Amino acid sequence: MASFTQLPSGNWRVQVRRKNRYVSETFRRRKDGEDWALDMERNIDRSGSPKPRAAVQAKTFGDIIDLHIEDMHEVGRPPRRSKAAVLEALKEALGTVKLPKLNRERLIEFGRQRAKEGAGPATLAIDFSFIRTVATHAAAVHGIEVSAEEVRLARYAMKHLGLVAKSEERDRRPTEDELGELIEYFETNPRQVIPMGRIVRYAVATTMRQEEICRPDWPDVDMKTRVLVIRDRKDPRAKDGNDQKVPLLNLTGFDAWEILLQQRIITRGWGRVFPYNHRSVSAAFTRACDELKIEDLHFHDLRHEGTSRLFEAGLTIEKVALVTGHKDWRTLRRYTKLKPEELHKLQTLPQPSLEEFIQTLTTNDVVLSTIHKNHSSIPSR
Repeated sequence: MASFTQLPSGNWRVQVRRKNRYVSETFRRRKDGEDWALDMERNIDRSGSPKPRAAVQAKTFGDIIDLHIEDMHEVGRPPRRSKAAVLEALKEALGTVKLPKLNRERLIEFGRQRAKEGAGPATLAIDFSFIRTVATHAAAVHGIEVSAEEVRLARYAMKHLGLVAKSEERDRRPTEDELGELIEYFETNPRQVIPMGRIVRYAVATTMRQEEICRPDWPDVDMKTRVLVIRDRKDPRAKDGNDQKVPLLNLTGFDAWEILLQQRIITRGWGRVFPYNHRSVSAAFTRACDELKIEDLHFHDLRHEGTSRLFEAGLTIEKVALVTGHKDWRTLRRYTKLKPEELHKLQTLPQPSLEEFIQTLTTNDVVLSTIHKNHSSIPSR
């Protein structure tokens, strides 16, 4: 049964309650509201689910993108910056495409064009992932006739053509010389306002991202337990409320706690621990690499380096994850580029050198004769 309420603005709010379903809309004219309410009641009777007016009016791919964003805002999960940027780009490229024409052929054409413009396989994989998300959302939540299967087939074809693929894992780790050059450059540069030398050491020591370095406040630091809380730490499943306690260790060649105490003297324990814009930190790092001719090194690679050093220090996967914030080994593995020679440091028992081993053999006639006997007994082929 529909109810009609006239608002102070003169508009009419129409509410439909039928078979435990509820939906409401606002109209300028009561007659429009009556027509809409009748449609909603019919939809509920036919399919058990009402279609809001926006869903009924959705005709193009741009319409269902807007509908998806609106729904995400409504449930308190608005798209974050990167997702919003991708959706905006998709709306610009495919927004005018009518839903019946959003088929495999049209999507393959879109993918080929994006590839010609310079989009790599990993970028196209993200594009098709969001296209499928929007299409599935429209069909599942609002009953809009749009085929997610067409998107799946188009993505399969693009993958077969080599135009869609997973992003390549970086294996770039800074050398000791590169780290030394960077730290010296920052600490001897009188024009450098941000203490980048200290931030570089802290990044390796804590494996934190640049945003996680620049965001925490001093109340987030427990001075007794030497633990820092990162609020809403990045997580692919749920960032909001994902607060994590991170121990400040001295296992990577840099002492995180000592660096933090230096910052406490400078900031006097007020405000943020590192009161700087994370984008400025990234820009300063990039400029330094350019000046020093250090190629293909990103600030995020310091997180790779710190994670690898924690493993090389002998920590288990579970303990490393407490520092890095990763939830499982599959994700954590991407940041771990162990150096084979470092594994020798993990041995608990001292190993003899080659000279000592040879000396042992030459002074032990029993061992030599046994080796000779075993060797002679091996049948020739």
